[in-house]
Amino acid sequence: MNQRRTCLVTGLLCLIMGHSLLAAPDPAPFVSGFDRFGRHEELPKGTAGRLLISELSCAACHPTTQSALQPKGGPRLDGVGNRLQRKWVTEFLSAPHVTKAGTTMPDVLHGLPANEKASTIQALTAFLMSQQKPFPTIKATGANPVPYEFWNKGNVARGRELYHKIGCVACHETDEDYEPGETKFSPNDKLLAQLDPEDIKELGLAAAVRPVNSVPHPDLTAKYTPQALTFFLLNPEQTRPAGRMPQLKLAAVEAADIAAYLLRNQQPGAATAATSSDSAELITAGKKQFVELRCVNCHQVDQLKPTFSARPLNQLQTTAAASCFHNPQRKMPAYPLDELQQTAIKESLAALKQNENPSVANQLAFQLLQFNCYACHERDKQGGVGFNRKPYFETAGHVDLGDEGRIPPTLTGIGFKLQKGWLSKVLKGKGDIRPHMHARMPIFPGKEIAALPNQFEKVDRPQKRSETDVFPQHAQLAPAGRSMLETGCIQCHPIRGESMPGVVGTDLGEVTSRVHAQWFHDFLLDPASLKERTRMPTFFPDGKSQNKDVLKGDVEQQIAAIWAYLKAGDKQPLPEKILAAKSKNYELVPDKKPIILRTFMEEAGTHAIAVGFPQKVHVAFDAEQVRPALAWKGRFLDAQGTWFIRFAPPADPLGDALMQFPSGPPVAFLKQTEEVWPESKPGTDSLQFRGYRIDKQGVPTFLYRYQGIDIEDRLEATARQTLKRRLTIKAVSQPKTVGTLWFRGLTGKNLKTVDPTTRQNEDGLRVSVAEAFAKAGQERTRDKLSEWLIPVPLTEDTTIEVTYQW
Repeated sequence: MNQRRTCLVTGLLCLIMGHSLLAAPDPAPFVSGFDRFGRHEELPKGTAGRLLISELSCAACHPTTQSALQPKGGPRLDGVGNRLQRKWVTEFLSAPHVTKAGTTMPDVLHGLPANEKASTIQALTAFLMSQQKPFPTIKATGANPVPYEFWNKGNVARGRELYHKIGCVACHETDEDYEPGETKFSPNDKLLAQLDPEDIKELGLAAAVRPVNSVPHPDLTAKYTPQALTFFLLNPEQTRPAGRMPQLKLAAVEAADIAAYLLRNQQPGAATAATSSDSAELITAGKKQFVELRCVNCHQVDQLKPTFSARPLNQLQTTAAASCFHNPQRKMPAYPLDELQQTAIKESLAALKQNENPSVANQLAFQLLQFNCYACHERDKQGGVGFNRKPYFETAGHVDLGDEGRIPPTLTGIGFKLQKGWLSKVLKGKGDIRPHMHARMPIFPGKEIAALPNQFEKVDRPQKRSETDVFPQHAQLAPAGRSMLETGCIQCHPIRGESMPGVVGTDLGEVTSRVHAQWFHDFLLDPASLKERTRMPTFFPDGKSQNKDVLKGDVEQQIAAIWAYLKAGDKQPLPEKILAAKSKNYELVPDKKPIILRTFMEEAGTHAIAVGFPQKVHVAFDAEQVRPALAWKGRFLDAQGTWFIRFAPPADPLGDALMQFPSGPPVAFLKQTEEVWPESKPGTDSLQFRGYRIDKQGVPTFLYRYQGIDIEDRLEATARQTLKRRLTIKAVSQPKTVGTLWFRGLTGKNLKTVDPTTRQNEDGLRVSVAEAFAKAGQERTRDKLSEWLIPVPLTEDTTIEVTYQW
């Protein structure tokens, strides 16, 4: 139900902003990049029109030397007689934009008298139906079973689920009755759903919440047979070589399932394989018309070649009395462009130069628009999965890995990150490394996307530092790298296919053949600088290592050692914990030093950092919400679920006497003392987790930043089984918010003063601070919740010592 409520909030928000998710079909051609960005002035001047020129195939008749404006072209029509229903073809030729709303095919018969139009359609249909071609033979393999006549055996329920999970709904409409699984939304998305339209516009976030319209489906039940649609889904490139519809790596039975879902309303026996019984004379007449009407300029069929070429693009007059989209005359193709589309094309034509050579960056951005890569991927703050589509991007088993684990990764800086060879592999559909994601990286025609790896590298990696430039003489450091991986990497990532079974991250075994050494170095040093809102913590806060026992704490050497170990592959043994963990007792018992474990906990979230102390007092820090979340006494944790159970349930403390810290950020600016204590907004400028450091006693100090204030939060157990907390607060820049900074010491239904420095709530939790802070503190009650707030001066470094007893 939470998911449904979130979807309803999104829908209501979109409707309030004037964007209906169920808008009536528009007869104007639908081009995804133009609809999403061009209509809202979010493309460079001229780009919107150039995109329309490309996708409407204007250069099929109007030649141009510019490669970016080459025509997309229409489907190949070889074998169209097998694929399409005769009645649908007739209706489509008669009124393309009525039969298929949003089609980019023009009406080429609009100027004909009724009788002539009817006879022309009859002849064209006869010619097209004569194009018979057997469907390809699909060979069965162990991974791809092919039952006899598999296209007739699709399962609607399975197809419905596949359609909504593997990525189809990034471009196409969802089923309003389909309920996505439970997905934990990011704090930013929750915040966006709660803002009113005025605030959204004022903050410049309209594009982030604007619903992404769908690429319209035709009436599939009237157009296809189950066999034809199944084979189209298996390999769209065979009929649409331009690649705007990609291949989603479907097995034969999966394609049949999705086809069954899409054709679920088709009456049994209503669609049958087409046969041509037309006369040879009628077919010949249709073939002649196909050439004369210039259909052949966009469609490949029967080895026919175009015989017509119109005025070149750069010579077109935008003020002409008649054109393909304004007052078209007979024999002109007619495009029902709306006013915005007409204006965009006119602007582009007016600025068109014959020998214009766009920069590599512009070529790259334009190609991403053409292939609608922005439907799934964000690059340079543009695009990404639409706000109204995010609920449908799920993880296997609904394991909560945040947006990083379910939303396709950003393309910002991807050429700096990925090596060209690996990027080519990904684009060819052979680079899947995220088994926890249901969404699939599609395959585009190799010819169409061949230039992308080079373009990404030229744009994102102007300075090419080699591996030896970044890590000179690193090979001998591999054993030390193995030790470094023990400090946290293997709790989130497999190594060479081996892992603690609870791990669901990407495998690090081949990472040195995937990413550039410079990116690896920079990412480990400061993950958030390269991947916004990443869940990857920094192990080198402020550029300093927390592990002084390996390579004397030399940060550069330690990062080089990790790279060396991973590059060595199976020449180096797996980390000791992976090799030995199954033979151990999984209960963690702190003895001489604290034990730190990254895990999932109900009260501390999916980024919990649990710290067990020998004094049998333990604490869990929520690194996502950036706050201490829970403390308990007695036994610590059982690590079996974290290490060995894939999609394990959250870890439960083994001890008792649980104590929960106040929710929300530990400190906050309040303009007035009556103001509501804010919620945590991790990943924003207001609250940023920056890792932790460990002292010689093994005690961690958690580091975070709040509106220009650096906070060091040290929690340590005492011999009396109390918890001692030391908050060191230092202003490093001018805070963005005006007001007093407060520390939230204690909350509860009722607070009692034990002595001048101590307050106690109804659960028996006592909190003590120094007398000077206690005197300045204030108690207040809001919505039946009492709070003890302590002001924090920012004139100099401030340290608050807090003692918790329970």
